[in-house]
Amino acid sequence: MPALPAHPSVPSSARSRIATSLTSRRGAWVWLGAGLLVIVALFGLLTGTTAAAQSSQAPVDSESARVSELLEQFPNADRQSVLVVASRADSAALTSADLDGLTALLPALDTHADAPSSGPILSDDGQAALIVTPIAVGDTNAATATTIDAIRAELADHTPDGIVTQVTGGPAFGADIAAAFDGADFTLLLVTIVIVALLLIVTYRSPVLWLVPLLVIALADGLAGRATAAAGAALGLQFDAGIISVLVFGAGTNYALLLISRYREELQLTADHRRALSTAWQRTVGAILASNLTVVLALLTLVLAVIPGTHGLGVSSAMGLIIALAAVLFVLPPFLAVCGRRIFWPFVPRPGQARRQGRMWRALATRVVGRPVVSLVGGAMLLGIMAAGLLGTTVGLDQAGRFRVASESAAALDTVAAHFPAGETQPIWVVTATDQADEVLAAIEEVDGIVRAHPVAADGDGLTKLMVTSEYAPSTPDSLAQITALRDAVHAIPEANAVVGGGVATDLDARSGNARDLWIIAPLILAVSFLVLLILLRSIVAPVVLLVINLASSVAAIGAGAWLSRVVFGQPALDAQVPLLAFLFLVALGIDYTIFLVHRARTEAKRLGTRAGMVEAVTHTGSVITSAGLVLAAVFAALGVLPLVVLGQLGLIVGIGVIVDTLVVRTVIVPAVFSLLGDRIWWPGRLTAQQGELTDEPRQRTAAAH
Repeated sequence: MPALPAHPSVPSSARSRIATSLTSRRGAWVWLGAGLLVIVALFGLLTGTTAAAQSSQAPVDSESARVSELLEQFPNADRQSVLVVASRADSAALTSADLDGLTALLPALDTHADAPSSGPILSDDGQAALIVTPIAVGDTNAATATTIDAIRAELADHTPDGIVTQVTGGPAFGADIAAAFDGADFTLLLVTIVIVALLLIVTYRSPVLWLVPLLVIALADGLAGRATAAAGAALGLQFDAGIISVLVFGAGTNYALLLISRYREELQLTADHRRALSTAWQRTVGAILASNLTVVLALLTLVLAVIPGTHGLGVSSAMGLIIALAAVLFVLPPFLAVCGRRIFWPFVPRPGQARRQGRMWRALATRVVGRPVVSLVGGAMLLGIMAAGLLGTTVGLDQAGRFRVASESAAALDTVAAHFPAGETQPIWVVTATDQADEVLAAIEEVDGIVRAHPVAADGDGLTKLMVTSEYAPSTPDSLAQITALRDAVHAIPEANAVVGGGVATDLDARSGNARDLWIIAPLILAVSFLVLLILLRSIVAPVVLLVINLASSVAAIGAGAWLSRVVFGQPALDAQVPLLAFLFLVALGIDYTIFLVHRARTEAKRLGTRAGMVEAVTHTGSVITSAGLVLAAVFAALGVLPLVVLGQLGLIVGIGVIVDTLVVRTVIVPAVFSLLGDRIWWPGRLTAQQGELTDEPRQRTAAAH
C-alpha cells in the first residue's frame, strides 16, 4: 500500500517540530535514551532523601502550637505519660489481691520508664485501675513504638491471672499508628499498579500495550516520590506521600489514555505509524497541557493553607503532576514510536479499517442532544439526590475516630472512659507566668467540667506548666466548648499571658484552620479553573456554565460520600481535611474531563456546528474519558487500604465523583446544556472554519482509497 501524502493540517511550527522529533526514526531513540538517562540520574541523585514526618495538625501560629513550643522549654520536655488501664476479665470489681499484683508490675514497667511509675489508681466504681508510666518519646512514632512494644511485652509476661491490661495515651496512639502504616505504602503502590494494569488491559485489549504506559508512569511515580521528599526536606513541608502517588498514577494514566486513544484513531487513517503518532501528539498536547495546568494551579492554591499537611500537599503534588506530564509527553511517545503499530497486537489498527468504536457513544449523544431538557432534568435530579447526603453531615473526628483499623490504644480509651473521667487520657496543658499561676488556677477551676488542675513544673524563666483534667471525652462538642471557655477565662488575666494547649485544643485549632482554608481556597480553585477554561475556549458563557456544572457535581459527590461514610461505614463525621481536599480534586480533576470533551467539541463544531460537534466529540472521547475516569476512581479508592479515615473518605468521595462525572456529567448533562444553548455557548467568540485542515471524512476516504 503506497504511503499517504503528508498531512496538510500539520503546520511548520514548534509543536510540529517537537512532535516530529519525538516520533522520527532517529529522534525517537534520542528522546527515549535521554529521558531514561535523566530519570536514572535523578533517581541516583535523590536516593535516600526523606521528607519531614506529618505531625502538625493545627496551624503553626495557633494557640495550641504556641503551647507545644513553650512546653519544649520545660525540663524533661521529651517525657510523656503512658497509661496502663487494668480491669478484670470477668468485669468484677478489683480485689485487694488484684491491686497488689498491679503494684508488683511497677518495677518491670520502670525498666522502660524515664521516671518512676505511679499507681495503681482505683476508679470510683472499683472496676478499673490506672498505672502511669512516664517514658522518653522518640523523634518519630516509629522510634517510640519500640518502648511501647517493650512495655506491652512486660505486661504480657507479668500481669496477674484474671487481669486484662491495655496500654494507651499519646505515645501509645502514635506507636499504633506507626505499626498500622508498616508496609502500608508498599501495599498502596502494589494495589494501585494492579488496578491500573487491569484497567489498561481491558481498555487496550492487548497483552502488550498496557506495559508501555504503566512502565513510564511507574518511573514517573518513583521519581516524583524522591523529588517531593527532597523538596519536603528542603522546605520543611508536611504531606501524605500516598496521595501524591495516587495523583501521579491517576493523572499520568489519564494523559496516556488520551494520547494513545488519538494515536489509535490516527492509525486507522494513515499507513505511517510515526506520522500518526506525531499527529496524535499535536492534537492532544493542548488538552493535556491545559488539564495539567488546571490541576497544578489548583494545587498551588494550597500554599495559602494554614494547616501544615494541606499546605505541604500543594507544592509536592504539583511537582508530582509536572513529572507525570513530562514523562507522558516526552518519554511515552518515543517509546511508542520505537515499538510501532504492532504494539496494539492482536487488534492492530490499520488504514481503511471499519471504525466500530464509538457507536454506543454516538447513539447516546444523539439521544441526549435530541432530548436535551429531559436529559438535563434527569441528570440534575440525580445530582440533587446525591447532594442530599450532606443533610446531617458533621465535620471533625476525635482521635480514636481518625484511626480506621482497630488498636489497643483506642480500645483502652473506651475502658478508661467507662470508669474514669473521660478526659483523663488526654490532659489539657496551660502555660502561664509563674507569678500569676495561682490566679490562673483559680480561674480554671471556675470553668464547668474541670475535674482537677495543678502545677506540674516551672522552666526557671518565669513560666509554669499546669495540667488540667476534664470530665468530658476528648474532642466531643462539650470538650471543644470547654477549651474555648478555658481560653476566655485565662485570657481575662492579661498579665499572666496564659495559653491553653494539648490534644483537644489542637483539635479545636485544626478544625478552625481547616474551615478557614476551605472558605479561602475553594473560591481560588474555582477562579483558576475558570481562567484556564476561558483561555482554552475563548468564551465567557462556556466556562461559566461548565464551572457551575462541575461545582454541582462536586457537591453531589461530597454529599454521597458523606452519607456512605456515615450510614455504611459507621463513621460519625467527615475528617476536617476532607471537604477541602475532596473539593479540590473533584473540581480540578473534573475540569480535566471537561477539557478533554469540550476541546474536541470546539474543534468538531467548527465544521459541523455546536450540536453535531458535541455528538462527534462524545463519540470520539466517550470511551477514553470513561476509561480514564474508571482508572482515576479506582486508584483513589486504593487509598482505602491505608489506616487513616481521612484517606479512606477522600478516596471514596473522589471515586464516586469521578464516576458520576464520567458517566453522567460528561455524557448527559454537558451535551444537553450545549444542545440547549447551541452556538451561544461560545459567546462572545465565534466559530470559524479551520483553514487548510483536512477533516476526518476526506481523510477516511483517502485512506480507504489506498
